[in-house]
Amino acid sequence: MALLPGLWPALLGIVLAARLRGSGAQQSATAANPVPGGPPDLLPHFLLEPEDVYIVKNKPVLLACKATPATQIFFKCNSEWVRQADHVIERSADAASGLPAMEVRINVSRQQVEKVFGLEEYWCQCVAWSTSGTTKSQKAYIRIAYLRKNFEQEPQAKEVALEQGVVLPCRPPEGIPLAEVEWLRNEDPVDPALDPNVYITREHSLVVRRARLADTANYTCVAKNIVARRRSASAAVTVYVNGGWSTWTEWSVCSASCGRGWQKRSRSCTNPAPLNGGAFCEGQNVQKTACATLCPVDGSWSPWSKWSACGLDCTHWRSRECADPAPRNGGEDCPGAGLDTRNCTSDLCAPTTSGPEDVALYVGLIAVAVCLLLLLLVLVLVYCRKKEGLDSDVADSSILTSGFQPVSIKPSKADNPHLLTIQPDLSTTTTTYQGSLCPRQDGPGPKFQLSNGHLLSPLGSGRHTLHHSSPTSEAEDFVARLSTQSYFRSLPRGVSNMAYGTFNFLGGRLMIPNTGVSLLIPPDAIPRGKIYEVYLTLHKPEDVRLPLAGGQTLLSPIVSCGPPGVLLTRPVILAMDHCGEPGPDSWSLHLKKQSCEGSWEDVLHLGEEAPSHLYYCQLDAGACYVFTEQLGRFALVGEALSVAAAKRLKLLLFAPLACTSLEYNIRVYCLHDTHEAVKEVVQLEKQLGGQLIQEPRELRFKDSYHNLRLSVHDVPSSLWKSKLLVSYQEIPFYHIWNGTQPHQHCTFTLERVSPNTSELACKVWVWQVEGDGQSFNINLNITKDTRFSELLALESEGGVPALVGPSAFKIPFLIRQKIITSLDPPCSRSADWRTLAQKLHLDSHLSFFASKPSPTAMILNLWEARHFPNGNLSQLAAAVAGLGQPNAGLFTVSEAEC
Repeated sequence: MALLPGLWPALLGIVLAARLRGSGAQQSATAANPVPGGPPDLLPHFLLEPEDVYIVKNKPVLLACKATPATQIFFKCNSEWVRQADHVIERSADAASGLPAMEVRINVSRQQVEKVFGLEEYWCQCVAWSTSGTTKSQKAYIRIAYLRKNFEQEPQAKEVALEQGVVLPCRPPEGIPLAEVEWLRNEDPVDPALDPNVYITREHSLVVRRARLADTANYTCVAKNIVARRRSASAAVTVYVNGGWSTWTEWSVCSASCGRGWQKRSRSCTNPAPLNGGAFCEGQNVQKTACATLCPVDGSWSPWSKWSACGLDCTHWRSRECADPAPRNGGEDCPGAGLDTRNCTSDLCAPTTSGPEDVALYVGLIAVAVCLLLLLLVLVLVYCRKKEGLDSDVADSSILTSGFQPVSIKPSKADNPHLLTIQPDLSTTTTTYQGSLCPRQDGPGPKFQLSNGHLLSPLGSGRHTLHHSSPTSEAEDFVARLSTQSYFRSLPRGVSNMAYGTFNFLGGRLMIPNTGVSLLIPPDAIPRGKIYEVYLTLHKPEDVRLPLAGGQTLLSPIVSCGPPGVLLTRPVILAMDHCGEPGPDSWSLHLKKQSCEGSWEDVLHLGEEAPSHLYYCQLDAGACYVFTEQLGRFALVGEALSVAAAKRLKLLLFAPLACTSLEYNIRVYCLHDTHEAVKEVVQLEKQLGGQLIQEPRELRFKDSYHNLRLSVHDVPSSLWKSKLLVSYQEIPFYHIWNGTQPHQHCTFTLERVSPNTSELACKVWVWQVEGDGQSFNINLNITKDTRFSELLALESEGGVPALVGPSAFKIPFLIRQKIITSLDPPCSRSADWRTLAQKLHLDSHLSFFASKPSPTAMILNLWEARHFPNGNLSQLAAAVAGLGQPNAGLFTVSEAEC
């Protein structure tokens, strides 16, 4: 081909540009038999190259390419040449260079692409020829476009509190090309550019940073590409507002203008008012209190006195007083005069003189009056002496010479051969307690009286033998007798949470098994000659009303010991669990006691105990030991001083023993970390047929006003399906913090895809928002008992509920007496009770011990309460022996002494 000489520079520039562009677009040019004598490197370059396209439904797609200079252009698809008949060719000249140009188009059908679908992607490219060689275009990929109907994850309906964050996940259906996602709120598009409170994540989830009332709407996730547009199911988001109390109004005027009436004040649940199903305010909206207004009393005259003798002025008089009743409280005075006079008759008015007969008469009358007065005085003295003798008989005549049978106890030489037990003579002269239930209140003011004035006499008047365990019939009879008394009507009607026993001056111990609750009655706590029938009761929080103010929370069980009002000469020790994390700067702890009238009073502020106080407390990590000389109903209450205050929760996971349906429930309990709370749940699950599927865990629940959240994760979707409509469940903060709502738990329901599925593997998370958390890895066979089932059997706490006399104590009686005698007197070398307290880490209570008649006895009593029944007696013996007492044989007991 002959070309004009002036065109060669332009052609060379075009060829060079084509080479540069071909190297960047994966083009290759190959010289194939150049024409002899022709211009060198005049290879075709593409003016139009095929591009990636998508086949929508069954419509074929068109691919085109154009090159210059080109003598031939053919398409090659997936390394195979397209037939010449399938090409549409147009020839022309390039307007810029004048060189010949060629444009080729082909159609690609869906069937052609599907032949290689799944093996590799379908592609096509052009190959152009010129006299200087060939050039290849870029590859164009042809894909079949589609969009599945079902979303991989759709948004779910949610109910959230005001100001809480909301996350609505959305995973669009699978498709080619990838679907674009947009969100609709009540069919209007959600634009994050216009609302900074919302944004859409890379995973297409819609996030509302802080929920507002305006965010209550139906939300829809929309996915679209060139094939179709899909809509998810609408998710209703409800933003609710929990109600809050307004401030109390002022107390109203007393309802009675005279006498006893009522005052009341009210508040409304409008700060804020509950909206969209939010919780109504907890508590009362009206409070009433008694009031009394003194009534005015009008005065009234007493009867007239007799007329006086006639006076020298021939008048006599009579009087009356305004005192029947006297006017008071603003009442009217008596009308009329208090003195009445009138003239005497003429006979009476005549003057008379007293003769000797009148004088004798007056003297005789006076003598008779004096004799009568002396006789009355003698009778009163005789009556008083008889009354004193009668009272003495009532107090002392009920003598039980065989009230206590000797208890045979074998010497225990396992820990220390020198610490021997004893077999004392327990027969003694005793009397039965017959006092009133509450201490007598003297002084002005109203007095509280019970319907039954005196405590029932549980012993009668015959011989009684103490026993370590009572038959069920006796326990039921004891509860029945207590239930007849007005003060005891709140006691449980069963015996599982109650222990009782009959005790004298030797003391003993009451325990409620598996609850951590016990009562230690030390020797000589009961006066000699007295016999008390003592009970110990554990109450459920829902059965006893314990008002809590402000941020106070119940940390221990509510425990009763009695009967109230009995005389104790030494403090007894009440032991009970607590779930607080003690700290000097985090808690303010109070011991509350219920009075006979039913009101609760703070009787002890822990850390501020006075040595001479009636109550004292030793607080350990998980238990408290209360010294008290007055029996009654007690509870440990805490008030958080900072957000560092925390309660220990026990987390337990239960599931059915046998699964007969497709559904399988996992119950997660969040309890106070006390033996009593765990015991109740274990007994409840035994009745429900549940089994423990994980070892219990502890969780620190902080006073941060944040709820407790529970969720289940990593459930295998091919075997199980979760029926939970939300991503997590919540237990409100106050339901856990106040401590009065038992058995707090959440249930996760999983559904098996097939009845043959028996293996379950998942995770359960429990955490407090912005606080601590725990995770459980569950991997079990639901058709078999789990390896944690043995934890359902509660551990024994030393056997029988009641122990009487020496059998109730680890330290033998005689050795106890020798230790007390040796360590109570002050020692110049400090080898006394103070050193023993330091060795036992009780030196912070020295002032309390020193205020008692026997400090050593208080220390040993506390050791008995803290270490029964698993205390190491040999360690105590080593601590006592290490005090360096001069008499080495002080702490040994001979066989003769035993």
